Amino acid sequence: MADFVEEVPESLAGERVDRVVAMITGRSRSEVVALVAEGQVSLDGVVVAKGSLRLPAGSVVTVSVPDVVSSALPVADPSVIVPVVHADDEVIVVDKPAGLVVHPGAGHREATMVSGLLTAYPELAEVGDPARPGVVHRLDRGTSGLLVVARTPAAYESLVGQLSARTVERRYRTLVWGHPESQRGVVDAPIGRSPRHPTRMAVVATGKQARTRYEVVATFARPTPTALVVCQLETGRTHQIRVHLAAIGHRVVGDDLYQGVRESIPLGRPFLHAEHLAFEHPATGERVSFDSPLAPDLVEVLETLE
Repeated sequence: MADFVEEVPESLAGERVDRVVAMITGRSRSEVVALVAEGQVSLDGVVVAKGSLRLPAGSVVTVSVPDVVSSALPVADPSVIVPVVHADDEVIVVDKPAGLVVHPGAGHREATMVSGLLTAYPELAEVGDPARPGVVHRLDRGTSGLLVVARTPAAYESLVGQLSARTVERRYRTLVWGHPESQRGVVDAPIGRSPRHPTRMAVVATGKQARTRYEVVATFARPTPTALVVCQLETGRTHQIRVHLAAIGHRVVGDDLYQGVRESIPLGRPFLHAEHLAFEHPATGERVSFDSPLAPDLVEVLETLE
């Protein structure tokens, strides 16, 4: 493993981090994409999530390069079954099962959702980021439910724009510990990487703006106080719902990363399901919407509550 540490000069201010990394390391574009996807590139000690990040002068870029850079670019894998609920010439809507990783990343190279989709839709390889072809938003591995994948560059641009403009409707159903004081509310708190735990996100003053609307739809007393909550994302930060609900004292049941695991309700993944998705179709402009019933393992949990 070789480490490259460089301070960004004025001449490279505003340049994309992936281009600077290529200059620093002499690696190809695909290798740099792999390095970013693996979390091997950091800026002032913070792992870089996107190669398109613009660099300020005076910042310090650190790159850890393995002796042999393994490609993070996905390849078609017919063994991966991806439940597709809608497909047309522009978009694919997937009802992702829990346990399926959306795209390759550190520790998850193969058997991803995009690998399965590439089998039936090979043109995805030319759409968006080569490391995550067609992907405009994602769901965590343990989260089930709906997400849309762009099938053409024009659809990709349209959906990214809609997400940026916050016109894509994404609604989630979750079970949390305890009973929130307010039946409905908004959590408006910036989210960034946790300074104490690099693998976690947290509410931090230097984070990116994040807003989550929530409404309590049912409460349960036994075997321990819990509440069924519907959340609507106004932004799309990593682990946003899990972090925001934990921040107000109501962690998601089954969430081992954010201390949501308790013996009273055994569950092997976070109780979090993307139940509703709506957006403007990139080709027609028509508002389209999709709904997904609660995953069977989560239904089983609800049936045990009183």
